[in-house]
Amino acid sequence: MPAHHGSGRGAADGERVIASLRAAATDREGPEAAMSVPRSGLASAVAELTAEVSALHAERGRRRLIDLASGVLAGQLALSPVEATDHLLRLAGSMGLSAVDLAADIVNAAAGTHVSDGPAEAAGRAAAEAVPAAEARRIRRGIAATTVSDTAAAAAAALLENGLHRLGVEAVYLWRRTPTACLELAAEAGADPQEASHWHWIPPETGGPLHRVLAGAEADWLPSGPRPGERLPGGRPDAARALLPLELDGLTVGVALAVWPGPAPLNPIVRDTVAALCAPAAHHLHAADTGRGVPPQLASLLAQLDHPGVVICPTAGDGPPAAGGLPAHTVDYLNPAALRELRAFPSAAGRPAAQLYPSVHDELVGLIARANAAGSPQYAPALPGPRPDAAREAESPRPEMAEVRVLPLGGGRAAVLWQTGSPHGAPLARALNRIDRLAAFEDDASGGSVWGPAAYAVFGLDPGGPPLPLRSLGKRLHPDDAVVLDGLLASITDRHTGGQCLVRVYRPDGGVRHVQIAAEPVLAGSALVGIAGVYHDVSVQHHTELALTATFEQLSAAQAEAVLRDQLVLRLQQAIVPEAPSLETPPGLRVAARYRPAAVEDRVGGDWYDVHPLPGGRVLVTVGDIAGHGIGAATAMIALRGALHGLAFTGAPPEQLMGWLNDVALGTAGQPTATAVCALFDPADRTLEWAGAGHPPPLLLRSGRARFLEGSQNVLLGALPGAAYEGRSTQLEAGDTLLLYTDGFIERRHTGLDESLASLQVAAERLRPGLVEDQADQLMGAAEGDTEDDTSLVVVQVS
Repeated sequence: MPAHHGSGRGAADGERVIASLRAAATDREGPEAAMSVPRSGLASAVAELTAEVSALHAERGRRRLIDLASGVLAGQLALSPVEATDHLLRLAGSMGLSAVDLAADIVNAAAGTHVSDGPAEAAGRAAAEAVPAAEARRIRRGIAATTVSDTAAAAAAALLENGLHRLGVEAVYLWRRTPTACLELAAEAGADPQEASHWHWIPPETGGPLHRVLAGAEADWLPSGPRPGERLPGGRPDAARALLPLELDGLTVGVALAVWPGPAPLNPIVRDTVAALCAPAAHHLHAADTGRGVPPQLASLLAQLDHPGVVICPTAGDGPPAAGGLPAHTVDYLNPAALRELRAFPSAAGRPAAQLYPSVHDELVGLIARANAAGSPQYAPALPGPRPDAAREAESPRPEMAEVRVLPLGGGRAAVLWQTGSPHGAPLARALNRIDRLAAFEDDASGGSVWGPAAYAVFGLDPGGPPLPLRSLGKRLHPDDAVVLDGLLASITDRHTGGQCLVRVYRPDGGVRHVQIAAEPVLAGSALVGIAGVYHDVSVQHHTELALTATFEQLSAAQAEAVLRDQLVLRLQQAIVPEAPSLETPPGLRVAARYRPAAVEDRVGGDWYDVHPLPGGRVLVTVGDIAGHGIGAATAMIALRGALHGLAFTGAPPEQLMGWLNDVALGTAGQPTATAVCALFDPADRTLEWAGAGHPPPLLLRSGRARFLEGSQNVLLGALPGAAYEGRSTQLEAGDTLLLYTDGFIERRHTGLDESLASLQVAAERLRPGLVEDQADQLMGAAEGDTEDDTSLVVVQVS
């Protein structure tokens, strides 16, 4: 009988499969066969092995359940393991059940878990849809599947797939309780990834239903959604939700949330079933699945990135070396984005890098070795890299990793960041895939050109005028950039290869825009018949991208490991500063933001700004400034900006948000102090509710006249425990312009604050009517601050 061999057999089977494939390749083609497999063949083999390993893992779960049940029978009936397994199989056959169903019943009975064989309506379905006894067995099997899961992520998936889904649940969340009573999202299944990221950390200061259940250790059943003024994850506000405390050894270790797609009755039988299904999940919340041995500060920053990031280190002990005799490496940490790419691998953290990323392993280990040897970051546009012996079109697979950056951490370790690769297609499609937003163009061999509508706005030209071919743009560029464009044209015309470049464009209205150009040749056989591509206005992101690029260039091999780690944290903080996507067309507003770094690197400041639409239609607009400079200020900026961003989703008014943010500042390491303005704009009636904390007041420009909004003299953040903040409400009108800024925008060494504010008022009244982006550029050009501090500016136009 196969069931009694133990839960390790699935892994052993997988290892034998892989070993036999390697041996077969060696026998047929010699020792170098594995290294000479075409990349397309390697990708296919990896996909097949991944699917087989996943199937073996699922089978291991079933065998583990049968082994547990056999162990219960062996103890109760005084049988040997083999006899107990045989007895279970015979008993299942006589009862007309599968071995897994009967094993689930035995394990649940031994654990004291009972699910009644009641009517099918208990699972929210009509009686004709399922046999009641079969429905109850499915629920018991779901409980057992959750119990034997290896990780919190696997437990969440088992909860949804094997039980909660049959009750109508569409998503499940599992939070673990941290030592500081914060709730950390350990796993989710069926949830929208972007929404889940907003609920990753829930500090105790926010209160709300999740912390109420954690503190009271009692379930909360919400058939018609959260109570007024409270928020929980879910697609609809009135969708039913169930909050359950997860207990282990008498302690509440976390909270589970089940979300239905709409209102649901949640009768007593459904409640008992949901509670029974969720209870075993508590066993999986004692440790994180993402990794181990990584500094919490670095892990926290990597977790905030939208693209994959991992920490890799040399494998302890002996292991098979990589190409070139380099040591084997292990993946110690994976951020949530990296884990989402590896759902087929259970317990990814701690596995060899060669298992998780087989097609790029050797190249990746080489990059890590070069980064640690030089003490400076390494970059690769794509992994696997291009093969010199491959035909251009026949061998152009989707890269597993694109825009790869390897940052050394010392001791052979490295942080690896990358973007998900994109497939190649026709010339225009390849160009469009180089960037995420576009103004399309296509030139023909006769010198004609066709532009998409957005291209005219990029160059400031009349849409009724003729479009300019790529070859004719040089006269509109900065002289230094005309040479860059010539290089791109030479690549297209001489070598028939595409590319991209960044240029400065002089517009007829006097403005300067930073424009990224991506272009590809259009070929008929070997003849060039045209050029297709896109223009991308990246002016808003330019300062942030320059800061990030400078980071990778300035890290030095001479820096000690501790200094290098501090630099890494700092540069990752700069990469998290909001870029254009977070400022795109919020309801009822047109918004532009600018950030100017400190003039001296060691005076890096803690300025932040944030503009984000909220549920219900309101828009969050905020600026702030951490007192002081250096890594402490940058770290505190990340903490306070992230906290305010998340707290705003509670729907609380600005004065309450400032009070909570004051508590966060007092509880943050180093107890930073900060000034800030938090505003909530309602596009329905153009009402602006706002509150300040020791910050310069917002400036309102209406019909050519500027005035500062009057607010209460609230104390700065982090200065006084229990401080109360007062808010104000201002009625805005269509055409109004609102300026929010930090003190670096106006402060001058030998000038008083009143005179500096008066100068800003005059500069605002001199603004020419036009696009909000152009007005932001005019204001930054006229800024008179000379204290070498960093500067943030947000310009908001009411539409």
